[in-house]
Amino acid sequence: MLTIGAFAKACRLSPKALRLYDELDLLRPARVDPDTGYRYYAVAQLERARLVAWLRRLGMPLAEIRRTVALDPAAAAREIRAYWARVEAETAVRRDLAAFLVDHLTTDSRGSGEDTTMLELRYSAHSDTGRVRPANQDTAYAGTRLLAVADGFGPAGAPASSAAVEALRRLDTDEVPAGGVLNLLEDAVRGAEQAVRDVAGGADDIGTTLTALLWTGSRLALVHIGDSRAYLLRDGELFRITHDHTVVQSMIDEGRLTVEEATSHPQRALLLKALTGDGTNATPDLRLHDAHRGDRYLLCSDGLYGVVPEDRIRGLLAAPAAPDETVAALVGAANEAGGPDNVSCVVADVVQTVDRAGV
Repeated sequence: MLTIGAFAKACRLSPKALRLYDELDLLRPARVDPDTGYRYYAVAQLERARLVAWLRRLGMPLAEIRRTVALDPAAAAREIRAYWARVEAETAVRRDLAAFLVDHLTTDSRGSGEDTTMLELRYSAHSDTGRVRPANQDTAYAGTRLLAVADGFGPAGAPASSAAVEALRRLDTDEVPAGGVLNLLEDAVRGAEQAVRDVAGGADDIGTTLTALLWTGSRLALVHIGDSRAYLLRDGELFRITHDHTVVQSMIDEGRLTVEEATSHPQRALLLKALTGDGTNATPDLRLHDAHRGDRYLLCSDGLYGVVPEDRIRGLLAAPAAPDETVAALVGAANEAGGPDNVSCVVADVVQTVDRAGV
């Protein structure tokens, strides 16, 4: 048996951390002296302790570590691989913003008259009531430059979601300057917030989520508030590029809840941020994404991802079908799963055309 000090030195965890992991039932000592309360650990526990230490260095939340270390090695490896894929997807968001800033601050050396690669969107949108709800409070929109999904709630949820999207629709016809796109989008969201307040008449139980992408010709600017989502399918891999503004997501982030536990949590639909009638919690996420030819984007309300597993969503998005066919398949999958909520989907493909500058 090793004392807590000797064990801490051997596994590179501090005694303080070992005491915490004991309290959390993550790493119990082999024996506790009934008189002194001293903790003693078996040499056989070193491998588990070292794994805990490594996973903490990865930044994995404690709740996920507890689940991972209890698995057999093969299953634990799959959990770690899945966790790191989520980390990489979130890091990619910051990487894309950094790349945009570098490009924006660097003088463009391309001369006129050269062949330039042009990208454009091909898109489709649909909103469906589902099989249970008496009315549809979602709004979905897709245009040349703007993609948007909003999920309204409260007595006037449908007018709230419609007003939010309508406030952004002017961006679909205005020329979008690449350099100031985030400022432009932020101003438009303020207009959407005011539009929702006008509909709600100041009531705090009326509001809407809003997830939208604005196309500049080479990049997509994202605005997001609430729990509607945006996904990116790139090279066959599906990445979620939004972060839910919900109570359960905050608990997952803090390591107090697992993803599996969140699906049945009684507060899973409770929002921390949205566009509301009183405007008290409307601080959206704003980000930029470089677009690649072949990318496919999905915007959806929780009526889709709440009932259709992510691997099924990925499979439908990866199928060689046009955006309108894919939207129909996604909505159909949600209704086949019971359709307990309104379901809205926007699918947009980034396609390439080649033109000659100045022609």
